[in-house]
Amino acid sequence: MDVIEENDRIYLREVLLEDWSAFHPYSSNEETVKHQPWGPNTEEDSLFFVRQVIIDRKQRHRSRYVFTIVEKEMDQVVGNIEMNIRDWDGVGEIGFIIHHDYWGKGLATEAVQLMINYCFEHCELQRVVATSNPENIGSIKVLEKVGMIKEGTLRKDLLVKGKWQDSCVYSMLREEWIEKSARL
Repeated sequence: MDVIEENDRIYLREVLLEDWSAFHPYSSNEETVKHQPWGPNTEEDSLFFVRQVIIDRKQRHRSRYVFTIVEKEMDQVVGNIEMNIRDWDGVGEIGFIIHHDYWGKGLATEAVQLMINYCFEHCELQRVVATSNPENIGSIKVLEKVGMIKEGTLRKDLLVKGKWQDSCVYSMLREEWIEKSARL
């Protein structure tokens, strides 16, 4: 499978059917998915997710991009990252999940940076947004490290495990990405 984006440590590629077995250990982990509106997954849930991603990829006007995050040194799947085009005028929303054994190693930050580059370079988006539960400190750190700006908090906008939760909204604009890229 072709590499979509890469750096020295990781690469992003399209999801393969066999990836479900690598996704399942973290998508079924209660701690890993505690801020997600879904999960913990059964094996059937994980397989359904991968099959749906493959179907969505084949759509004529593709609006959902889910990529596998692979750590290069061990050739190990460490997570997945997703972007959905919310507005055909140039707005995309990203989300990511990393296997709990790889938390705190900078891989999520690198994956989000690669996805942001993909959004602006290949999808020609004007704006990329992401949301995070205010209690999900790891996710918030990732979004801030890549240079996304906090716009505010949506109050009790997401039902997670039977409880309404707030979402912090972060974004990056095309001109901010261009400016940041010019400094590198």
